[in-house]
Amino acid sequence: MAVKTRELKLDIERIGAVSAILTQPDKARACYVLAHGAGADMRHAFMEKVAEGLAARGMATLRFNFPYMEQKKGRPDQPAVAHAAIRAAVAEAAKLCPGLKLVAGGKSFGGRMTSQAQSKAPLPDVRGLAFLGFPLHAAKKPSSERAEHLAGIAIPMLFLQGTRDGLADLGYLKPVIASLGAKATLHEVEGGDHSFAVLKKSGRTNDEALSEVLDTLAAWIDQLF
Repeated sequence: MAVKTRELKLDIERIGAVSAILTQPDKARACYVLAHGAGADMRHAFMEKVAEGLAARGMATLRFNFPYMEQKKGRPDQPAVAHAAIRAAVAEAAKLCPGLKLVAGGKSFGGRMTSQAQSKAPLPDVRGLAFLGFPLHAAKKPSSERAEHLAGIAIPMLFLQGTRDGLADLGYLKPVIASLGAKATLHEVEGGDHSFAVLKKSGRTNDEALSEVLDTLAAWIDQLF
């Protein structure tokens, strides 16, 4: 399968331009707008592996930097700025991948900012949100306050979570997902941490765990209407 990779500049209204990368296989079935986590940019190895893995499964991805990462600032953007970046990325994905099923979300902080944006005003043409490790709470401070906005989202959501994720105690996350009803799906990656890395004693590799994540994500996207 031939895969094209394009380096882009994404213009965010009243904020400026950030870098973006479109990874698109021939005859792609969907495009996933993939936002990075708080501590690493769109070129981090995890983001590269997700983009490459989804391309192998017939899915395009549009990765992009949040403004603070583009400007090499340490502190993440305010939510309003992050939401504006996500909206710009979704609009660009729709333009670059006409006719493809659109899904949005991302890694940790990027996924949570995407769900916040969706809860405030639906992202145009986005059919579902997929979270690669939803950051439910700070490390060692279990709570579910960060999930309160999810009740305002009407489209399907997929939560891909490692059972060792220190930012998402499943004892808190499972009731949240149950409260969301049929629109929310939880897939647990046994032994995975916040980035789905597994312990050696698990008997499988990190790449095998990530393959489980990507297989699940691709299958979920395919069943979206």
